[in-house]
Amino acid sequence: AFISVSGECPLHLDEVRHFLTLCPELSLGWFEEGRLVAFIIGSLWDRERLTLDALTLHKPHGTTVHIHVLAVHRTFRQQGKGSILMWRYLQYLRCLPCVRRAVLMCEEFLVPFYQKSGFKAQGPSEITVGPL
Repeated sequence: AFISVSGECPLHLDEVRHFLTLCPELSLGWFEEGRLVAFIIGSLWDRERLTLDALTLHKPHGTTVHIHVLAVHRTFRQQGKGSILMWRYLQYLRCLPCVRRAVLMCEEFLVPFYQKSGFKAQGPSEITVGPL
């Protein structure tokens, strides 16, 4: 089972398939011996801040990547894979001419984790999703 850095994968399988179909170029997986051990799912967004619509929509002409989830298989956690995958993902995004920035929502205790990857805290989100 995959769990996000916060402990649960916030996307259901149908939502993962939805974004992989709409914008596969904004997702990245880490495979070891042919087995998926970690992944990031993203989509494009066209506004300054995320709204409830950002949870399900992909805006093809947007310039902001909304990172929906960073998840690591439970047997591969605490090995730095999440940080490494995020670094690789952000490096990849820098090569995409349409992308201006990346944003995400996370629980407060994860803010330092994402700040280490270069994200800046913008305060509480207007959106509430489960424990977020």
